[in-house]
Amino acid sequence: MMNILDTIVATKRKEVEEQKKRVSFEELSIQLLSTEKVYSLKENLINPGSTGIIAEFKRKSPSKGIINNEALVTEVTSAYCKYGAAAISVLTDQPFFGGSMEDLLAVTQLPIPVLRKDFMIDPYQILEAKLAGASVILLIAACLSPTEVGMMTEKAHEVGLEVLLEIHNEEELGHISKEIDLVGVNNRNLKDFSVNLEHSIRLSQKIPAYIPAIAESGIHSADTVVTLKRAGFKGFLMGEYFMKEASPAIAFANFMNELKVKQYAD
Repeated sequence: MMNILDTIVATKRKEVEEQKKRVSFEELSIQLLSTEKVYSLKENLINPGSTGIIAEFKRKSPSKGIINNEALVTEVTSAYCKYGAAAISVLTDQPFFGGSMEDLLAVTQLPIPVLRKDFMIDPYQILEAKLAGASVILLIAACLSPTEVGMMTEKAHEVGLEVLLEIHNEEELGHISKEIDLVGVNNRNLKDFSVNLEHSIRLSQKIPAYIPAIAESGIHSADTVVTLKRAGFKGFLMGEYFMKEASPAIAFANFMNELKVKQYAD
């Protein structure tokens, strides 16, 4: 029986094959004008003055359904940038998360690293991300073998993109190599969507110290960010917490003010 992750990946494979029929891999390759990095998420996160917050624009999810169908991507992400996000994450999966490449294109106009968050299973998607102006791609260990992660990482670096590798259990530590730029620990199990912050903290201690660790999902307070920072995390990917509000922009601004107070007190 397929779980939700298996279903998403199977759908994604069909989607990518259909897109290749419209625009071939070779055609995308020709369109690449530059392979230089523009903004570095890794550099932003290791900067001592960084907030570490990777703010996400997300309309819906398989576990929560519709989160926010009214928010405007340019308005929300401009506020993320203005009020101190270290980077912005944009969902580009349409069937399950309500995202699009158009959303990504709108956000990459901002002077900040932008993560294309999707189920990346083909080098074709890497070229799409680069052409849209992304700085970073997400590779999910649960969707890829270590060999596939290596191949996708090599291609990403070839076109000037950083790689965030997402793991959620000890077995997936084997997907990490010295080429990986960042490692995210998903606090939410992708197969049953349960959240366990303590498990993530324990797992983070096994990530090589030279690779910045990012906590993903299930972060709902400034106190949690402070706790995770003490545990060694450099980045904190948050989306639903802001997007569930009528005004994600205001919610983000208020959260950042609270976080500054908490970090100063700490």
